[in-house]
Amino acid sequence: MGSIPSDVPCSHVLLFPFMSKGHTIPLLHLAQILLRRSISVTVVTTAANRPFISESLNGTAASVVTLPFPAAAAAANIPSGVESTDKLPSMTMPLFYEFATATSAMQPHFEQLLETLTPRVSFMVTDGFLWWTLHSAKKLGIPRYVYFGMSCYSVTLSIEAMRSGILGGPQPDHELVALTGFPWIRLCKEDFDFDMRNPDPNSPGFVFNMKTLSSTRDSYGMLVNSFYELEPTFVDYVNAESSPKSWCVGPFCLAEWKPKVYEGGVNVKPTWVTWLDEKLEEKGRVLYVAFGSQAEISREQLQEIAMGLEESKVSFLWVIRKDEWGLPDGFEERVKGRGMVIREWVDQREILMHESVEGFVSHCGWNSVLESVCAGVPIVAWPMMAEQFLNARMVEEEVKVGLRVETCDGSVRGFVKRERLKKTVKEVMEGEKGKKAREKVRELADMAHKAVEEGASSWSTLNLLLNETCASHKKEIKVVECND
Repeated sequence: MGSIPSDVPCSHVLLFPFMSKGHTIPLLHLAQILLRRSISVTVVTTAANRPFISESLNGTAASVVTLPFPAAAAAANIPSGVESTDKLPSMTMPLFYEFATATSAMQPHFEQLLETLTPRVSFMVTDGFLWWTLHSAKKLGIPRYVYFGMSCYSVTLSIEAMRSGILGGPQPDHELVALTGFPWIRLCKEDFDFDMRNPDPNSPGFVFNMKTLSSTRDSYGMLVNSFYELEPTFVDYVNAESSPKSWCVGPFCLAEWKPKVYEGGVNVKPTWVTWLDEKLEEKGRVLYVAFGSQAEISREQLQEIAMGLEESKVSFLWVIRKDEWGLPDGFEERVKGRGMVIREWVDQREILMHESVEGFVSHCGWNSVLESVCAGVPIVAWPMMAEQFLNARMVEEEVKVGLRVETCDGSVRGFVKRERLKKTVKEVMEGEKGKKAREKVRELADMAHKAVEEGASSWSTLNLLLNETCASHKKEIKVVECND
C-alpha cells in the first residue's frame, strides 16, 4: 500500500480486536499496512488468543501483549477457559452479550498498559464491541478509532431503517418496505436481528447496543474496511448523516498478500491446495463453500446443503469448522474426486485467489464479501446472522456480484431445499446471470487493487487520517505539557 511521507507525526498505534477470528483478522491485516509505513504497532489480546495473533504477525515488528481475561466470566455462564466467541457453546444473544460485557473487567489492566507503553500511543483502533476502551482513551488523552467490520452500505441501511420506523412498523416481518432516502432499496424487519427490533430498553441487547452506539459517537473516528469506489453513495451518506467521520482505508485483505511458496518440511503444501492445483490442471472450475466459524446450521439444513452440492455435479471445496456438523452417510465417498470437505483452519484468501475457484457459497460476513470481491469471484449469498442479510442485499441488488439462494417460503431467514441451492449454484457457475456477476466482480476487483496503490483513494485516505490525527494529537500533548 505504498509508503508514507517521513514527516507524518505518527509513531505508535495500538490495535485491540474483539475476541473473535472474524473481528481479529482484518486488524492484523491493518497492522501490516501500518508497519509498512514505519509505524510501531502493538496488538492487545488475551492469553488464549495470543498464539493465533503471534503466528499471523510472525516475522513482523509488531508487538503482541496480553491482558488477563476476566475471571468473572468463567463464574457465569461462560465455560472456564473460553476467551473468544469461536469457542462459545452457542452464539445465542444472551450468551454473546454476557461474554462481550465481561470484557469490560479488563479496563484497569488496559489502562495500566497504556500508561507504560513506549513510545506513547499516537492513537488506538479498538473494536466497537469493546465500548469501554473509549473511557480509557479519553482518560489518558489518546484518540480512539472504532472498528466494526461493516460496510457503509449496511450502516446506511441500519440508520435509515431506524429513522423511517421500519423496524417498529405495523407491517409483517417479511414484508418489504422501500427506504425513503433510497427508494430503490426495499427492506423487511427480518433483515435485522431481533435485538435491533426489540423496543424493551431493559433487554440485554438494547443495553449493549446503546453502549456501543454511544461510545462510537464520542470516538475520534470510525475505521472502515472498504474502498470508496465500491460504495460511494453510502460512504458519502454516513459522513453527512452520522458521526464520527468514517474513513475507508481498505480492503485490508490486500495487505501484503502474495501467493505462498511451499518448500516442504514445516512449510508443506496443504492437501486442499494440492487438490485445487489438480483441478486447475484439469481445467476444472471449483465452487468454494464456507459459512464462517460462527454460523449455527441445523442438521436438516446441513443435509440439504450436502445433497444440493452433490446433485449440482459441480466441483466444490467445502470448509466445515464445527466438529458437530454431521454430513449424510457416504456423502464424502460419493463426491470423492469432485468434492472435498476440509475440517481445519484454512487461508480463505489463498483459496479465493486460486485460479481454479470461480464461485463462493458464503454467509456474507463482510470479510468474506471483500475477499471474494478482491479475488474477482462471484458469490452465492446465504446470510445467517448479524448484518449478513444486508450484505447479501448489497451483493445481489446493489453491486450485482452474485445471486442469493431462494428459501422455501421466500423469507430472508427461511429453510433452503437442495433444489434451490442446486439451481443457484448452477446459475452462478454456468449460467448467464453468473457470467454477468463474474464480469462485474472482476471489474470491482481491479478497482479494489488500484484503491490501495500509492496516491489512490484508500492510500490517500489513510495518509490524511494519519496526518490529521497524529499532528492534532501532538499539538494537544504539547498544550497539556505547557499547562503543567
